[in-house]
Amino acid sequence: MGSLERNVEWGIEVLKDMVSVPTVNPPGERYGEFAKLSKELLEELGFGVDVVEVPRSYVERHYPEYAQYPRYIVLARYGEGRPVLHFNGHYDVVPAGSGWTKDPFSPVVESGRVYGRGSSDMKGGIAAFLVAAKTLVESGRRPKGSIEVALVPDEEIGGLTGSGYLVREVGVRPDYAIIGEPSGSGTVWIGHKGAVWAIVEVFGRQAHGSTPWLGVNAFEAMVEVAQRFAREYAASLEARRSSYEYDDPRGARPTAMIGGEVRGGAKVNVVPGYCAFSVDRRVVPEERVEEVKREILEFVERVARELEKKGVKVSARITNELPPALTDPSSELVKTIKAVAEEVLEAGVRTTVCLGGLDMRFYTEVGIPTVTYGPGLLGVAHIADEYIPVEEIGRVARVYYSLIEKFVL
Repeated sequence: MGSLERNVEWGIEVLKDMVSVPTVNPPGERYGEFAKLSKELLEELGFGVDVVEVPRSYVERHYPEYAQYPRYIVLARYGEGRPVLHFNGHYDVVPAGSGWTKDPFSPVVESGRVYGRGSSDMKGGIAAFLVAAKTLVESGRRPKGSIEVALVPDEEIGGLTGSGYLVREVGVRPDYAIIGEPSGSGTVWIGHKGAVWAIVEVFGRQAHGSTPWLGVNAFEAMVEVAQRFAREYAASLEARRSSYEYDDPRGARPTAMIGGEVRGGAKVNVVPGYCAFSVDRRVVPEERVEEVKREILEFVERVARELEKKGVKVSARITNELPPALTDPSSELVKTIKAVAEEVLEAGVRTTVCLGGLDMRFYTEVGIPTVTYGPGLLGVAHIADEYIPVEEIGRVARVYYSLIEKFVL
Protein backbone atom coordinates (compact mmCIF):
# COMPACT_ATOMS: atom_id res chain seq x y z
CA MET A 1 0.00 0.00 0.00
CA GLY A 2 2.80 2.36 -0.93
CA SER A 3 0.39 4.70 -2.65
CA LEU A 4 -1.65 4.88 0.57
CA GLU A 5 1.39 6.08 2.48
CA ARG A 6 1.91 8.81 -0.12
CA ASN A 7 -1.76 9.72 0.05
CA VAL A 8 -1.53 10.30 3.80
CA GLU A 9 0.47 13.43 3.06
CA TRP A 10 -2.33 14.55 0.74
CA GLY A 11 -4.84 13.69 3.46
CA ILE A 12 -3.04 15.94 5.96
CA GLU A 13 -3.36 18.87 3.58
CA VAL A 14 -7.05 18.04 3.10
CA LEU A 15 -7.50 17.90 6.87
CA LYS A 16 -5.89 21.32 7.26
CA ASP A 17 -8.26 22.73 4.62
CA MET A 18 -11.26 21.24 6.44
CA VAL A 19 -10.19 22.50 9.87
CA SER A 20 -9.75 25.96 8.33
CA VAL A 21 -13.51 26.08 7.75
CA PRO A 22 -14.91 26.89 11.23
CA THR A 23 -18.09 24.79 11.16
CA VAL A 24 -18.94 25.80 14.73
CA ASN A 25 -22.01 24.26 16.32
CA PRO A 26 -23.98 25.75 17.91
CA PRO A 27 -25.29 27.48 15.91
CA GLY A 28 -24.09 25.80 12.68
CA GLU A 29 -21.75 28.17 10.90
CA ARG A 30 -20.08 27.83 7.49
CA TYR A 31 -21.78 24.52 6.68
CA GLY A 32 -22.31 25.54 3.06
CA GLU A 33 -18.62 26.31 2.63
CA PHE A 34 -17.66 22.92 4.00
CA ALA A 35 -20.20 21.12 1.79
CA LYS A 36 -18.77 22.85 -1.30
CA LEU A 37 -15.19 21.94 -0.33
CA SER A 38 -15.96 18.28 0.34
CA LYS A 39 -18.15 17.91 -2.75
CA GLU A 40 -15.30 19.13 -4.94
CA LEU A 41 -12.82 16.79 -3.23
CA LEU A 42 -15.05 13.75 -3.65
CA GLU A 43 -15.87 14.54 -7.27
CA GLU A 44 -12.15 14.89 -8.02
CA LEU A 45 -11.74 11.36 -6.65
CA GLY A 46 -14.41 10.04 -9.02
CA PHE A 47 -17.38 9.81 -6.65
CA GLY A 48 -20.89 10.75 -7.63
CA VAL A 49 -21.97 13.39 -5.11
CA ASP A 50 -25.30 14.80 -3.95
CA VAL A 51 -25.59 17.68 -1.52
CA VAL A 52 -28.85 17.37 0.41
CA GLU A 53 -30.18 20.45 2.17
CA VAL A 54 -32.17 19.53 5.26
CA PRO A 55 -35.54 21.34 5.01
CA ARG A 56 -35.78 24.35 7.30
CA SER A 57 -39.10 23.02 8.60
CA TYR A 58 -37.33 19.86 9.74
CA VAL A 59 -34.61 21.88 11.51
CA GLU A 60 -37.27 24.05 13.16
CA ARG A 61 -38.98 20.94 14.49
CA HIS A 62 -35.84 19.73 16.26
CA TYR A 63 -33.59 22.75 16.80
CA PRO A 64 -35.73 25.86 16.30
CA GLU A 65 -33.12 28.19 17.76
CA TYR A 66 -30.71 27.31 14.90
CA ALA A 67 -33.16 27.04 12.02
CA GLN A 68 -31.88 30.17 10.26
CA TYR A 69 -28.59 28.36 9.59
CA PRO A 70 -28.84 25.96 6.59
CA ARG A 71 -27.90 22.32 7.16
CA TYR A 72 -26.27 20.23 4.41
CA ILE A 73 -25.53 16.51 4.06
CA VAL A 74 -22.89 15.48 1.51
CA LEU A 75 -23.66 11.98 0.21
CA ALA A 76 -21.17 10.42 -2.19
CA ARG A 77 -20.91 7.00 -3.84
CA TYR A 78 -18.28 5.08 -5.80
CA GLY A 79 -19.48 1.91 -7.50
CA GLU A 80 -22.97 0.62 -8.15
CA GLY A 81 -23.37 -2.85 -6.66
CA ARG A 82 -23.82 -4.39 -3.25
CA PRO A 83 -22.67 -4.74 -0.58
CA VAL A 84 -22.51 -1.06 0.27
CA LEU A 85 -19.80 -0.09 2.76
CA HIS A 86 -20.79 3.27 4.23
CA PHE A 87 -18.46 5.73 5.96
CA ASN A 88 -20.10 8.41 8.14
CA GLY A 89 -18.38 11.50 9.47
CA HIS A 90 -19.76 14.62 11.14
CA TYR A 91 -18.15 17.89 10.15
CA ASP A 92 -19.55 20.20 12.83
CA VAL A 93 -17.24 21.16 15.67
CA VAL A 94 -17.77 22.61 19.13
CA PRO A 95 -16.81 26.26 19.79
CA ALA A 96 -13.09 26.82 20.28
CA GLY A 97 -13.42 28.10 23.82
CA SER A 98 -10.45 29.55 25.71
CA GLY A 99 -6.93 28.46 26.59
CA TRP A 100 -5.54 27.89 23.10
CA THR A 101 -1.84 28.52 22.41
CA LYS A 102 -2.54 28.29 18.66
CA ASP A 103 -5.22 29.68 16.36
CA PRO A 104 -7.90 26.94 16.51
CA PHE A 105 -8.89 27.46 12.87
CA SER A 106 -5.44 27.98 11.37
CA PRO A 107 -4.16 24.40 11.61
CA VAL A 108 -0.49 23.65 11.96
CA VAL A 109 1.59 20.47 11.95
CA GLU A 110 4.07 20.25 14.80
CA SER A 111 5.94 17.25 16.19
CA GLY A 112 3.86 14.79 14.17
CA ARG A 113 0.51 16.30 15.23
CA VAL A 114 -2.10 18.34 13.40
CA TYR A 115 -3.46 21.01 15.75
CA GLY A 116 -6.85 22.66 15.30
CA ARG A 117 -10.47 22.53 16.41
CA GLY A 118 -12.06 19.42 14.91
CA SER A 119 -8.77 17.76 14.01
CA SER A 120 -9.56 14.79 16.24
CA ASP A 121 -13.33 15.17 16.58
CA MET A 122 -13.76 14.34 13.79
CA LYS A 123 -12.37 15.83 10.61
CA GLY A 124 -9.36 13.56 11.03
CA GLY A 125 -11.68 10.60 10.52
CA ILE A 126 -13.05 12.18 7.35
CA ALA A 127 -9.50 12.67 6.08
CA ALA A 128 -8.78 8.98 6.71
CA PHE A 129 -11.88 8.00 4.67
CA LEU A 130 -10.65 10.14 1.82
CA VAL A 131 -7.12 8.71 1.93
CA ALA A 132 -8.51 5.17 1.64
CA ALA A 133 -10.88 6.24 -1.14
CA LYS A 134 -8.12 7.97 -3.12
CA THR A 135 -5.95 4.87 -2.79
CA LEU A 136 -8.77 2.68 -4.12
CA VAL A 137 -9.44 4.93 -7.11
CA GLU A 138 -5.75 5.15 -7.99
CA SER A 139 -5.42 1.36 -7.83
CA GLY A 140 -7.71 1.04 -10.86
CA ARG A 141 -9.63 -1.76 -9.16
CA ARG A 142 -13.37 -1.53 -9.74
CA PRO A 143 -15.43 -2.57 -6.73
CA LYS A 144 -18.03 -5.30 -7.01
CA GLY A 145 -19.91 -3.44 -4.32
CA SER A 146 -19.98 0.26 -3.49
CA ILE A 147 -18.30 2.77 -1.21
CA GLU A 148 -20.59 5.40 0.29
CA VAL A 149 -19.40 8.48 2.16
CA ALA A 150 -21.82 10.59 4.21
CA LEU A 151 -20.62 13.87 5.71
CA VAL A 152 -23.22 15.14 8.13
CA PRO A 153 -23.87 18.14 10.40
CA ASP A 154 -25.16 18.47 13.93
CA GLU A 155 -23.75 15.44 15.71
CA GLU A 156 -22.61 17.81 18.44
CA ILE A 157 -26.23 18.78 19.24
CA GLY A 158 -27.80 15.33 18.91
CA GLY A 159 -27.62 14.42 15.23
CA LEU A 160 -31.33 14.55 14.44
CA THR A 161 -30.79 16.93 11.53
CA GLY A 162 -27.66 15.12 10.34
CA SER A 163 -27.39 11.33 10.52
CA GLY A 164 -30.96 11.17 11.80
CA TYR A 165 -32.32 12.90 8.71
CA LEU A 166 -30.05 10.85 6.45
CA VAL A 167 -31.27 7.50 7.75
CA ARG A 168 -34.87 8.30 8.61
CA GLU A 169 -35.82 10.65 5.77
CA VAL A 170 -33.30 10.19 2.95
CA GLY A 171 -33.49 6.47 3.64
CA VAL A 172 -29.89 5.31 3.20
CA ARG A 173 -29.62 1.57 3.81
CA PRO A 174 -26.02 0.41 3.47
CA ASP A 175 -25.03 -3.15 4.29
CA TYR A 176 -22.35 -2.00 6.73
CA ALA A 177 -21.63 1.37 8.33
CA ILE A 178 -18.41 2.75 9.82
CA ILE A 179 -18.51 5.97 11.84
CA GLY A 180 -15.12 7.65 12.03
CA GLU A 181 -15.28 9.17 15.52
CA PRO A 182 -11.97 9.15 17.44
CA SER A 183 -12.11 5.74 19.07
CA GLY A 184 -8.37 5.47 18.49
CA SER A 185 -6.81 2.90 16.17
CA GLY A 186 -6.61 0.29 18.94
CA THR A 187 -10.31 0.34 19.86
CA VAL A 188 -13.52 -0.47 18.00
CA TRP A 189 -16.70 0.86 19.57
CA ILE A 190 -19.45 -1.71 18.98
CA GLY A 191 -22.06 0.46 20.65
CA HIS A 192 -22.67 3.37 22.97
CA LYS A 193 -24.60 4.13 26.12
CA GLY A 194 -27.85 6.02 25.91
CA ALA A 195 -29.22 8.83 28.04
CA VAL A 196 -32.45 10.12 29.51
CA TRP A 197 -32.51 13.72 30.70
CA ALA A 198 -35.16 15.05 33.04
CA ILE A 199 -36.01 18.15 35.06
CA VAL A 200 -37.45 17.69 38.54
CA GLU A 201 -39.48 20.77 39.51
CA VAL A 202 -40.41 21.71 43.06
CA PHE A 203 -43.13 24.28 43.78
CA GLY A 204 -43.54 25.89 47.21
CA ARG A 205 -44.97 29.30 48.11
CA GLN A 206 -43.05 32.54 47.81
CA ALA A 207 -42.92 34.92 50.76
CA HIS A 208 -40.85 37.74 52.22
CA GLY A 209 -37.57 36.63 53.76
CA SER A 210 -38.47 38.29 57.07
CA THR A 211 -41.56 36.10 57.42
CA PRO A 212 -40.47 32.69 56.13
CA TRP A 213 -43.26 31.00 58.08
CA LEU A 214 -45.71 32.49 55.62
CA GLY A 215 -44.09 30.67 52.71
CA VAL A 216 -43.08 27.16 51.71
CA ASN A 217 -39.40 27.03 50.84
CA ALA A 218 -39.02 25.28 47.49
CA PHE A 219 -35.23 25.13 47.87
CA GLU A 220 -35.39 23.20 51.11
CA ALA A 221 -37.91 20.83 49.57
CA MET A 222 -35.74 20.45 46.47
CA VAL A 223 -32.76 19.49 48.62
CA GLU A 224 -34.89 16.80 50.26
CA VAL A 225 -36.01 15.46 46.86
CA ALA A 226 -32.45 15.50 45.53
CA GLN A 227 -31.14 13.64 48.58
CA ARG A 228 -33.85 11.02 48.19
CA PHE A 229 -33.00 10.67 44.52
CA ALA A 230 -29.30 10.15 45.26
CA ARG A 231 -29.78 7.86 48.28
CA GLU A 232 -32.52 5.71 46.84
CA TYR A 233 -32.83 5.84 43.05
CA ALA A 234 -29.21 6.45 42.01
CA ALA A 235 -27.94 4.02 44.63
CA SER A 236 -30.27 1.32 43.33
CA LEU A 237 -28.39 1.37 40.02
CA GLU A 238 -25.14 0.24 41.66
CA ALA A 239 -26.20 -3.40 41.49
CA ARG A 240 -26.80 -3.33 37.72
CA ARG A 241 -24.00 -4.28 35.36
CA SER A 242 -23.76 -4.44 31.60
CA SER A 243 -22.26 -7.62 30.15
CA TYR A 244 -20.16 -5.77 27.55
CA GLU A 245 -16.68 -4.28 27.84
CA TYR A 246 -16.29 -0.52 28.31
CA ASP A 247 -13.32 1.81 27.87
CA ASP A 248 -13.48 2.39 31.62
CA PRO A 249 -14.83 -0.60 33.58
CA ARG A 250 -16.74 1.79 35.84
CA GLY A 251 -18.86 2.62 32.80
CA ALA A 252 -20.41 -0.86 32.81
CA ARG A 253 -23.18 0.28 35.16
CA PRO A 254 -25.99 2.74 34.52
CA THR A 255 -25.65 6.04 36.35
CA ALA A 256 -27.84 8.95 37.43
CA MET A 257 -26.12 12.31 37.89
CA ILE A 258 -28.15 15.14 39.40
CA GLY A 259 -27.67 18.88 39.58
CA GLY A 260 -25.98 19.64 36.27
CA GLU A 261 -28.59 22.38 36.04
CA VAL A 262 -30.18 24.00 39.07
CA ARG A 263 -32.88 26.65 38.71
CA GLY A 264 -34.93 28.90 40.93
CA GLY A 265 -34.70 31.54 43.59
CA ALA A 266 -35.44 35.22 43.02
CA LYS A 267 -33.49 37.22 45.63
CA VAL A 268 -31.67 36.77 48.90
CA ASN A 269 -34.63 38.05 50.93
CA VAL A 270 -37.34 36.11 49.08
CA VAL A 271 -38.49 32.66 50.17
CA PRO A 272 -38.12 30.69 46.92
CA GLY A 273 -41.41 29.48 45.51
CA TYR A 274 -39.82 27.45 42.71
CA CYS A 275 -36.64 25.41 42.33
CA ALA A 276 -35.60 22.63 39.96
CA PHE A 277 -32.69 20.31 39.27
CA SER A 278 -31.68 18.17 36.32
CA VAL A 279 -31.17 14.43 36.06
CA ASP A 280 -28.71 12.87 33.61
CA ARG A 281 -29.45 9.14 33.54
CA ARG A 282 -27.06 7.05 31.41
CA VAL A 283 -28.50 3.90 29.88
CA VAL A 284 -26.60 0.68 29.13
CA PRO A 285 -27.50 -1.34 26.00
CA GLU A 286 -29.40 -3.96 28.00
CA GLU A 287 -31.86 -1.31 29.21
CA ARG A 288 -34.80 0.22 27.34
CA VAL A 289 -35.23 3.97 27.28
CA GLU A 290 -38.99 3.70 27.84
CA GLU A 291 -38.46 1.67 30.99
CA VAL A 292 -35.87 4.13 32.30
CA LYS A 293 -38.23 7.06 31.72
CA ARG A 294 -40.95 5.21 33.60
CA GLU A 295 -38.59 4.50 36.53
CA ILE A 296 -37.66 8.16 36.91
CA LEU A 297 -41.21 9.47 36.67
CA GLU A 298 -42.61 6.86 39.05
CA PHE A 299 -39.89 7.55 41.63
CA VAL A 300 -40.59 11.29 41.53
CA GLU A 301 -44.36 10.68 41.74
CA ARG A 302 -43.84 8.58 44.88
CA VAL A 303 -41.75 11.28 46.56
CA ALA A 304 -44.26 13.92 45.46
CA ARG A 305 -47.10 12.12 47.23
CA GLU A 306 -45.09 12.11 50.46
CA LEU A 307 -44.34 15.85 50.25
CA GLU A 308 -47.87 16.97 49.43
CA LYS A 309 -48.72 17.11 53.16
CA LYS A 310 -46.04 19.81 53.55
CA GLY A 311 -47.66 21.99 50.91
CA VAL A 312 -45.05 21.13 48.29
CA LYS A 313 -45.77 20.10 44.73
CA VAL A 314 -43.14 18.03 42.90
CA SER A 315 -43.21 16.95 39.28
CA ALA A 316 -40.77 15.66 36.66
CA ARG A 317 -40.64 15.86 32.89
CA ILE A 318 -38.36 14.21 30.39
CA THR A 319 -36.40 16.77 28.36
CA ASN A 320 -34.32 14.54 26.08
CA GLU A 321 -33.68 10.92 25.30
CA LEU A 322 -30.92 9.10 23.46
CA PRO A 323 -31.34 5.35 22.95
CA PRO A 324 -28.24 3.18 23.38
CA ALA A 325 -26.81 1.37 20.37
CA LEU A 326 -25.16 -2.01 19.96
CA THR A 327 -23.90 -4.21 17.15
CA ASP A 328 -23.52 -7.88 18.07
CA PRO A 329 -19.84 -8.59 18.87
CA SER A 330 -20.15 -11.86 16.92
CA SER A 331 -21.43 -10.13 13.77
CA GLU A 332 -19.47 -10.30 10.53
CA LEU A 333 -18.67 -6.58 10.65
CA VAL A 334 -17.26 -6.59 14.16
CA LYS A 335 -15.23 -9.74 13.65
CA THR A 336 -13.86 -8.48 10.32
CA ILE A 337 -12.83 -5.01 11.46
CA LYS A 338 -11.21 -6.43 14.59
CA ALA A 339 -9.23 -8.98 12.59
CA VAL A 340 -8.23 -6.44 9.94
CA ALA A 341 -7.16 -3.84 12.50
CA GLU A 342 -5.09 -6.39 14.42
CA GLU A 343 -3.39 -7.46 11.21
CA VAL A 344 -2.62 -3.88 10.18
CA LEU A 345 -1.50 -2.74 13.62
CA GLU A 346 0.20 -6.03 14.56
CA ALA A 347 -1.37 -5.65 17.99
CA GLY A 348 -4.52 -6.55 19.88
CA VAL A 349 -7.64 -4.42 19.35
CA ARG A 350 -10.39 -3.94 21.95
CA THR A 351 -14.09 -4.01 21.15
CA THR A 352 -15.88 -1.81 23.68
CA VAL A 353 -19.01 0.23 24.29
CA CYS A 354 -18.51 4.01 24.18
CA LEU A 355 -19.49 5.87 27.34
CA GLY A 356 -20.91 8.85 25.46
CA GLY A 357 -23.56 9.12 22.76
CA LEU A 358 -22.85 8.72 19.05
CA ASP A 359 -24.71 8.77 15.74
CA MET A 360 -24.57 4.96 15.69
CA ARG A 361 -28.08 4.75 17.09
CA PHE A 362 -29.68 6.05 13.89
CA TYR A 363 -28.15 3.17 11.94
CA THR A 364 -28.63 0.38 14.46
CA GLU A 365 -32.28 1.32 15.08
CA VAL A 366 -33.05 0.28 11.48
CA GLY A 367 -30.93 -2.85 11.66
CA ILE A 368 -27.75 -1.68 9.90
CA PRO A 369 -24.60 -3.34 11.34
CA THR A 370 -22.52 -0.39 12.51
CA VAL A 371 -19.28 0.21 14.35
CA THR A 372 -17.44 3.36 15.31
CA TYR A 373 -13.75 3.33 14.48
CA GLY A 374 -11.58 6.31 13.70
CA PRO A 375 -8.27 8.03 14.27
CA GLY A 376 -7.54 10.39 17.08
CA LEU A 377 -7.72 10.64 20.83
CA LEU A 378 -11.07 11.07 22.54
CA GLY A 379 -9.33 12.72 25.48
CA VAL A 380 -8.31 15.75 23.38
CA ALA A 381 -11.73 16.28 21.78
CA HIS A 382 -13.38 19.58 22.81
CA ILE A 383 -10.30 20.83 24.68
CA ALA A 384 -7.93 23.70 23.92
CA ASP A 385 -5.08 22.80 21.53
CA GLU A 386 -7.00 19.82 20.14
CA TYR A 387 -4.77 17.68 17.94
CA ILE A 388 -4.52 14.41 16.06
CA PRO A 389 -1.31 12.39 15.55
CA VAL A 390 -0.45 12.12 11.86
CA GLU A 391 0.44 8.45 12.28
CA GLU A 392 -3.08 7.74 13.57
CA ILE A 393 -4.57 8.91 10.28
CA GLY A 394 -2.24 6.61 8.38
CA ARG A 395 -2.97 3.60 10.57
CA VAL A 396 -6.74 3.97 10.37
CA ALA A 397 -6.67 4.72 6.63
CA ARG A 398 -4.89 1.37 6.14
CA VAL A 399 -7.60 -0.38 8.15
CA TYR A 400 -10.32 1.34 6.09
CA TYR A 401 -8.64 0.29 2.85
CA SER A 402 -8.36 -3.30 4.06
CA LEU A 403 -12.06 -3.27 4.95
CA ILE A 404 -12.84 -2.07 1.43
CA GLU A 405 -10.85 -5.00 0.09
CA LYS A 406 -12.71 -7.45 2.32
CA PHE A 407 -16.22 -6.21 1.65
CA VAL A 408 -16.48 -4.63 -1.78
CA LEU A 409 -13.58 -5.65 -4.01
